[in-house]
Amino acid sequence: MIIIMSFRKNIVILMLILSLFLISAFGVLIWHLEEASYTLEVDDTINEMIQQIFTQRNEALLERKTDVLDGLYNKNVTYGRWAYEHALKKMKYLHSWSEKQGVRFVTINSHIKVRQLNKKGDRLTLILLVSTEYQYLYENLIDIKDSFRIGTYHSLDLIPEGEGWLITREWYTDPFADSLNQDEIKDREIKDLILSEEYKQSFELLERRIDAVKYADKFCGAASLPEYGFTYNSKYRNYNNLGGDCANFASQILYEGGKFRKNGTWNYERGAGSKAWVNAAAFNSYMLYSNRASLISRGTYEQVLKSSYKLLPGDYVAYERKGKVVHISVVTDVDSKGYALVNSHNSDRYRVPWDLGWSDRGIRFWLVRVHY
Repeated sequence: MIIIMSFRKNIVILMLILSLFLISAFGVLIWHLEEASYTLEVDDTINEMIQQIFTQRNEALLERKTDVLDGLYNKNVTYGRWAYEHALKKMKYLHSWSEKQGVRFVTINSHIKVRQLNKKGDRLTLILLVSTEYQYLYENLIDIKDSFRIGTYHSLDLIPEGEGWLITREWYTDPFADSLNQDEIKDREIKDLILSEEYKQSFELLERRIDAVKYADKFCGAASLPEYGFTYNSKYRNYNNLGGDCANFASQILYEGGKFRKNGTWNYERGAGSKAWVNAAAFNSYMLYSNRASLISRGTYEQVLKSSYKLLPGDYVAYERKGKVVHISVVTDVDSKGYALVNSHNSDRYRVPWDLGWSDRGIRFWLVRVHY
């Protein structure tokens, strides 16, 4: 009898334990369901909301409205505060560069494609492609408007606040990042030199240079014109997540557009490029030592500025930091003052002034003539 009662007692205890476990597991399940991330369809309401946020931020950057920027971020969390501080630095840099250049930005407009939208609790997480056009006027040439485009890829978190939304986290590769904490280049002689230049009426370009520029314009990714679809050439591997895609893109431009032949050193096959094809420093060395290119000038911004007006569409600029070439941009045009404009990957650029984003006195520029 005692044995039976003891057995029944153990059964009751086991049932209680099992019940508590099931209740706990059910509670955890409900909590996870509440916090789960759901992929949502992107409708017109979402597109309009995102467009409004970027429009407000662009206007704030353009007009130096720090109060408007302040109202777009949730600064009570670390990532939101960092995103706000980055935007302030970007605002300062854009206007510092424009003062050096003798220009005034007149519009900043973003074309946005929402690639993915997830909802977790009350938070929205978005993956965005953003193609932003910057328009500017020279101080002594106000009847001609110049423009360039920069493409960025954003991971963005938003939380509701009143009738709107606040940015609580934002990540993207900023093409101005290398200049935001660096020395500002301000020199009256630089500004006077830039403003004294005039547009070159014609380049009398070889057909191979023209075709190289066409390729560079078509496949500069998020910075390209909308009719090109904001894409890279799918025939080639994207190296942005493997150290950078700038040399790979420059090599494509020279091969696909400029009709340079591949060889044992400079080659792309079976989904991979050689070191001279994909590495910025190796690409620059190969081009110079193979006699496919020659050096126009090398030095700091102040040292090469005058020489930069010799650059032709189809030439390239190599950017050196701490003794190593880290980036390649291909010249694609000049603006109304003859200032060279470049295309590149990581970050994606379409006809952008060649020094924009590289305003650090420690940077050395290689201006290189390509022999087509």
